[in-house]
Amino acid sequence: MNIPSTLPDPSAAPDHRRIEPVSTTRSSDIQAMLTRCLVAVTRGQVSDVARLLDGRRSVDSLPAGERFMALQALGAWHQLLAIAREFEAVQMRREIERAGHAADIPGSFAEVFSRAAGGGKNREMMETALQKLRVAPTMTAHPTETKRVTVLETHRRIYRRLTDLMGRNWAPREQEAHLQALTAEIEILWLTGELRLEKPTVAQEVQWGLYFFREVLYTAVPALQDTLEHALRQSYEGLSPAPFLRFSSWIGGDRDGNPHVTAKVTRDALVEYRVAAIRSYRPTLAELCRELSLSLSVTEVPKEFLKLVAVQLDLCGSAADHTRVQNSAEPFRQFSTALLLRLDATLGAVSDVTPFASAREFRTLVQALDTALVQSAAHRVAARRARPLLRRIDTFGFRTVSLDIRQNATVINRTVAAVFAARGGDCPQEGTADWSKMLAKALQDETPLDRAALGDLPDEANETLDLFSLVARTRAQDRQAIGAVVLSMTTSTDDIFAVYLLARWTAAADTHDLPTDIEVVPLLETIDDLRAATEILDQLFANRTVRRAMREAGDVQEIMLGYSDSNKDGGFLTSNWELAKAQTAVRRVGEKHRVRVSFFHGRGGSVSRGGAPAGRAIAAQPAGTVDGRLRVTEQGEIVSAKFANRGTALGNLEYLSAAVLAHTLETGNTEPDTPEFNEAMEALSGLSQIKYLDLVRSPGFIDYFHESSPVDELSLLKIGSRPAKRFGTSARDLSDLRAIPWVFAWSQNRHMLSGWYGIGSALAAFTRVRGDDGLDLLRRMFERSRLFRLVIDEAEKVLFQSDMDTARAYSELVQNPATRASIFGKVQAEHDLTRSMILAVAGGRDLCERFPVFREQANSIAPQMAGVHRLQIDLLDHVRRAGGADKADPAEVDALLMTIHVISSGLGWTG
Repeated sequence: MNIPSTLPDPSAAPDHRRIEPVSTTRSSDIQAMLTRCLVAVTRGQVSDVARLLDGRRSVDSLPAGERFMALQALGAWHQLLAIAREFEAVQMRREIERAGHAADIPGSFAEVFSRAAGGGKNREMMETALQKLRVAPTMTAHPTETKRVTVLETHRRIYRRLTDLMGRNWAPREQEAHLQALTAEIEILWLTGELRLEKPTVAQEVQWGLYFFREVLYTAVPALQDTLEHALRQSYEGLSPAPFLRFSSWIGGDRDGNPHVTAKVTRDALVEYRVAAIRSYRPTLAELCRELSLSLSVTEVPKEFLKLVAVQLDLCGSAADHTRVQNSAEPFRQFSTALLLRLDATLGAVSDVTPFASAREFRTLVQALDTALVQSAAHRVAARRARPLLRRIDTFGFRTVSLDIRQNATVINRTVAAVFAARGGDCPQEGTADWSKMLAKALQDETPLDRAALGDLPDEANETLDLFSLVARTRAQDRQAIGAVVLSMTTSTDDIFAVYLLARWTAAADTHDLPTDIEVVPLLETIDDLRAATEILDQLFANRTVRRAMREAGDVQEIMLGYSDSNKDGGFLTSNWELAKAQTAVRRVGEKHRVRVSFFHGRGGSVSRGGAPAGRAIAAQPAGTVDGRLRVTEQGEIVSAKFANRGTALGNLEYLSAAVLAHTLETGNTEPDTPEFNEAMEALSGLSQIKYLDLVRSPGFIDYFHESSPVDELSLLKIGSRPAKRFGTSARDLSDLRAIPWVFAWSQNRHMLSGWYGIGSALAAFTRVRGDDGLDLLRRMFERSRLFRLVIDEAEKVLFQSDMDTARAYSELVQNPATRASIFGKVQAEHDLTRSMILAVAGGRDLCERFPVFREQANSIAPQMAGVHRLQIDLLDHVRRAGGADKADPAEVDALLMTIHVISSGLGWTG
């Protein structure tokens, strides 16, 4: 497109102001166009906006009355940059494919298949790998998304307007119209408040999660399957993979420390997920009613299908009379109309029509439609109309997601103890041998639990029993509507036995054995729990009662790995090494008991919480630990970053799924790290943890953390329904602080120590003891060990994003001079050491030379971010001196919250 890139005179009247598009679709030009649009809509309310956005004017230098709106402009600008990067990534992918082949796209299905074929993987091996493939992104309710649904909707419209504008060779008049439409959407973004006025309810969080399904995922999944099949045909013609993608969610089921998630809230959430899935099929069926005008006078329709049409119309009664008459010679329209009527009846919208008994029945009928179309010489119509609907039903059913139930082991054990106490007799103390014996005996006792005879139980126990009753009823109706019971803070086998016991007590009255339709997933979070994993699972798999239930369920046990708390326990390097060791050890325990172990990775958005490029993170998992199955959490701002737009969602889902497939295909062919590498990692992990614990256990460290960061002010953002702490412990108790505010706070003050601290000392001590041979070993590990390379690469990125000058300024908020000097001195020294050691191992003269795009993006916002940090420090000081948010100037509190929002949007993640 030949589009002028000049802007009109800023003094022009607003009603006549024009924003001219940029000349090309290059990244810098797209960003420049979005920036000019933002300048145009904000010019009347923020002075000198252009200089503010490019860093020539600092937000902390503005008069107090202008700061909030200036921060609003910076926040909107960061969001527009993120949208531009999404758009550019999708366009780059398309350009690569147009210029050559889909196999040229790193991490794509086509690239994986091409590499497999070139590496000697035959058809049978590929078919086996595809049969194993099961990928389950799991959306969580973690409060890390600062944007409201209203803002997300505006983002999506901006993305689509940008696509419209840049996607075709428009005439000048058309270009102007599209540009003005884009500018109008940016104006809406600007005029929409960024901050939540109230904390969201769980019901609102459920709707937030459903937004991505309604807008993108329902229709993206069939396209993903098409991409897989197209890529497969290029290398393995004739293979037809089964549906491999399932979505899970914690939103509405995660009650770990969240008192707002009750059994009623979970029941309501299940209804919302079900209704959303069923409604999502209506537009497609309505299209089929309009479009499938195949006539009996032109094509021969199978008699079996005609009989099925008559049966379906009869199930619709008088509601089908119109189509019987109007479309008498068009059986496919009649059939589609019957399906639509029955779907509406399933929603309760039509009376006297037989609803579908299940999603399986609905799918069977759509399959019959597909088959009949093919038999009627309409195979292209079947492929474009019926087949995508089948794929959607396979993925979403009448449930949208499998809703996981997460609860803390402490609550589970308290409930079991309350029931035993209510039954009479002494209840042994949890964790004792007598407690273990009592659980084992109760698991073998088939006597039903009579809740009426228990008398008054604590509210927590009644609520937990109600929840498990709901789980039993729901899974009896739709086994996949409820996913797993995720047991957080699992520390022993008894914790898992307690969940099975609650399932038995709340099972249907006619069930006399341990229910087999409950999946208990222990969540191993702390380093101690990861180290105890083999003992926990060895005892679990050896229990005959539980083992019998597992055998009937397919001899599969899922284990969830927590990246957050293990990092908070021992630092980034130690966390990653302990997670890798635990996976290998647990897999061996499973092999010993003939149980297939699959892993559920509890990753967050930041590097500190497991965030990393999906392909590299999966490739770095220990050999044999993926084996076709992977579950991974997708939370908060990461959900919106990955799934807000169709092109972005398709790319991310493909990279995730292709990485799982690639790891599976490599099983047995990839050499595990050598004993020499493993011994080195063990030594480095120990050295790193010692240094990390020396910091967090230093006198005054907790005071330093709270005073030098906005951790106590984060709760004012109202970005999630749950509290910042699991239980009502002291605000100064680090052990019970959620991992998200831990990481969030260290990112706000640019220490970011949760992603790098301890690594420098570990590398330095290792080379000091082993000399040049030690450094040579580390460099070989960097080249050959995927895990070590991932740790170094991601730590280097976080180290680059950290800023010791800014961190020092935040440290001035610490009241005790000795504490300030001691703690910051350690952070500064370790930062300098880690920088030099990473460069010694990875090479280069400066950090992130190997990541030029990442480096450029971080550097481009550095001037603006510096001013926001200075302003945040000033506002923190003012608000605290005033006695807190309740007593401080409301304008300053609002500006403080906006600084938190702008910093997190600039970094691209919160916790």
